Amino acid sequence: MSKVKFYSGENVPLEMHKVRIVQKLSLVPIERRLAAVREAGNNTFLLKNRDIFLDMLTDSGVNAMSDKQQAAMMEADDSYAGSETFTKLENKIRDIFQMEYFLPVHQGRAAENIISRVFVTPGSIVPMNYHFTTSKAHIVLNGGSVEEIIIDEGLRVSSECPFKGDMDVAKLQKLIDTHGAAKIAYVRVETGTNLIGGQPHSLANLREVSRVCRKNGILLVFDASLLADNLHFIKEREADCRGMSVRDITKAIAALTDIIYFSARKLGCARGGGICTNSRDAFMKMRELVTLYEGFLTYGGMSIREIEALTVGLEETMDEDMISQGPQFIEYMVNDLARNGVPVITPAGGLGCHLDAMAFLPHVPQTQYPAGALASALYLVSGVRGMERGSISEQRNEDGSEVYSNMELLRLAVPRRVFTLSQLKYAVDRIVWLHKNRDLIGGLKFVEEPALLRFFFGKLEATSDWQTKLVAKFRADFGDSL
Repeated sequence: MSKVKFYSGENVPLEMHKVRIVQKLSLVPIERRLAAVREAGNNTFLLKNRDIFLDMLTDSGVNAMSDKQQAAMMEADDSYAGSETFTKLENKIRDIFQMEYFLPVHQGRAAENIISRVFVTPGSIVPMNYHFTTSKAHIVLNGGSVEEIIIDEGLRVSSECPFKGDMDVAKLQKLIDTHGAAKIAYVRVETGTNLIGGQPHSLANLREVSRVCRKNGILLVFDASLLADNLHFIKEREADCRGMSVRDITKAIAALTDIIYFSARKLGCARGGGICTNSRDAFMKMRELVTLYEGFLTYGGMSIREIEALTVGLEETMDEDMISQGPQFIEYMVNDLARNGVPVITPAGGLGCHLDAMAFLPHVPQTQYPAGALASALYLVSGVRGMERGSISEQRNEDGSEVYSNMELLRLAVPRRVFTLSQLKYAVDRIVWLHKNRDLIGGLKFVEEPALLRFFFGKLEATSDWQTKLVAKFRADFGDSL
């Protein structure tokens, strides 16, 4: 896919698939979008799909399935226990990850719950390259704490570092020396670090992290939910891996880890998730909780039809054409925005295009949630739903004080094989217009704030009438256009 060049010289990502099933979209007028975003409390999670044009909230559970996945769903063995469908998935896990034991769960956060309940104890520490909201929440709920030890380059918005998701190995060793190995519940590496812009880690870095963990007798837990994108970046950006197949890189990663878990809503383009390991001891400890919280060991809360689709989807993840499509579309979007002066996370990562809200809205303080305000404003002028990945995605300290995130990002996810290039160009066009009119955008304040995971269902309101002014400017510039 990346080797196809256009005679015109234009660098255009080329889809290595064709569309055979379509879903109708609607683009409601901006006046309706203003009413909709206010009804949703300026929280894009609470918008109704009927009011959304391009849904770039997430890549979780909204990726396009292939024809082979759809076909596989028709031959599912829908047994409560002992299903042959599960055996297919179990064998595929063994083939791809070379791990003997597999536990199915209904999605990634269910795996995080089980792993945290088994291994996290009060006062224990989980070092990681960077946290994800639900992974951190489960660790904290079980009495542990998180230490983020990503390399310094990882928190720089604009960079040429190809692997901003790498862990600082010296900091890891220092943390172990300071607290003692017994205090470390496990080390967690997140592939395609979500909250810093889908930035990848290198295979070389994972080798160093694994070396430190094994020297100190500490479990290495690997969140593989965004593995597909990270595999692409390792093969493209890591010189020592360019001659390796995607399958061989996957096996090399798995050999360095003790437990792998993933959300199949991302990895495999299905719905569900799983935990795999070669440790019988770890398997036996987690097995009971799967049965208690998820379901029997041969479905774990997953639909049998989704298990069939996941089995095929995991195999398709070994295809370079499949895993490169998302990153190339994202890179096209990032480069186009950067050329127009819009502040974005660079280099382009996986998962989606990430706008730097603090640079986009320097006049909106973090106390007024610039990433949330930008998400609201973009939906208003385009019908594009993104996700706030900033301070709203954090939660307050026990004393009620606010926790401000390292970055204020608006994530525009690019689900795999879903959008066309013209749709991405539409999103870019509206973002560029919004950037030119950014001074009209104001902040937000909470009016309904849950104590836990507030970004999912909290409600906010504008701090002024800036949304009304933005609608008026849109109408002045676009006339009767939607």
